[in-house]
Amino acid sequence: MPLQHAVLALLADGPSHGYQLRGSFEQAVGPQWGGLNIGHLYQVLDRLGRDGLVVHERREQSTKPDRLVYELTAAGRAELQRWLAEPAERTRGHRDDFFLKLLAATHLDDGGTVAAVIGRQRAYLLRQLRAVTQDRHDPATDAVAVLVGAAAEMHLRADLALLDVAEEQFTPGSRAVVQPTRGSTEQSRTA
Repeated sequence: MPLQHAVLALLADGPSHGYQLRGSFEQAVGPQWGGLNIGHLYQVLDRLGRDGLVVHERREQSTKPDRLVYELTAAGRAELQRWLAEPAERTRGHRDDFFLKLLAATHLDDGGTVAAVIGRQRAYLLRQLRAVTQDRHDPATDAVAVLVGAAAEMHLRADLALLDVAEEQFTPGSRAVVQPTRGSTEQSRTA
């Protein structure tokens, strides 16, 4: 699970407690990744502890409950190095709820429904693109967060281009099968 490895990476900088780890993670990846649920983080830390990848020490606090401070073990450092040596694979494939909405709209036999679904999706993507672009150009943004924002922007632009193809596909008299563009085929061969 990549989140486990991200936690190991954050602990490579030194011991830390859960709320520090959450703050470091969210600052490093930025708002495009989404927030990190503290309960989920503690589940990850428990699992890492059971696997011998981290250890924790209980530290007393005068006015608050004891704090657990986590530290990376040698096995945790080795697991982090092993994970870094592997390529990142896409795990979800190309599943997207938009395609299911498009499927439903095409089965309603109402030409206006397909156009409306595409139009609403375009408006949503344009709002998202504006927000991502603003976040990305904020000078206080961490370098990794800038990269996550760049990826989000590129994905949004690709999704907008797909809507252009969908509009062409579902225009009366269009072909039934979308053919990849010549450029995309050439790019996939050279990748």
